[in-house]
Amino acid sequence: MPASANLLTGLPPVLNPSVRVLILGSFPGAVSLAAAQYYAHPRNQFWPLLSTVLNDDLFALPYAERLQKLLRHRIGLWDVIATCERRGSLDSAIRQAQEADFSQFHERYPQLHTIAFNGKTAGKAAPRFDAAGYRTLVLPSSSPANAQLSFIEKLKCWQQLNAASTFLK
Repeated sequence: MPASANLLTGLPPVLNPSVRVLILGSFPGAVSLAAAQYYAHPRNQFWPLLSTVLNDDLFALPYAERLQKLLRHRIGLWDVIATCERRGSLDSAIRQAQEADFSQFHERYPQLHTIAFNGKTAGKAAPRFDAAGYRTLVLPSSSPANAQLSFIEKLKCWQQLNAASTFLK
């Protein structure tokens, strides 16, 4: 089958061997892909949610410093989907999805014990990670498209990250 001209490639993982928690999204939105930054849409609540959970204002930092600080908190970022076709940014528009390669995680990230999924689409992968021995959490999506929950309602769920790990200060 010929490669599609509309095939999109996600962002590289933000990981190091000391990561204990990995937050997986589904696939970056159009704004994030254009900026080459995770959760770059100004209305996405990811960085404010995580800043509140960590009690550390990552949102105020330049992007590269956010990622460094996140890794110091022993949290990594990536997406379940490595490549796909999609018009716009909605998960419901994803077609021809190819999953990221998680086959070497136990060897490369020996301290990783919790996988948190940012939204239901990413959370569909949770059973596979459960079977691999990881603790999993499916959190409400931080996307602006997830408007049925307020920031406070999302935050109550995202606070589970505090109980999920000992990495937080």
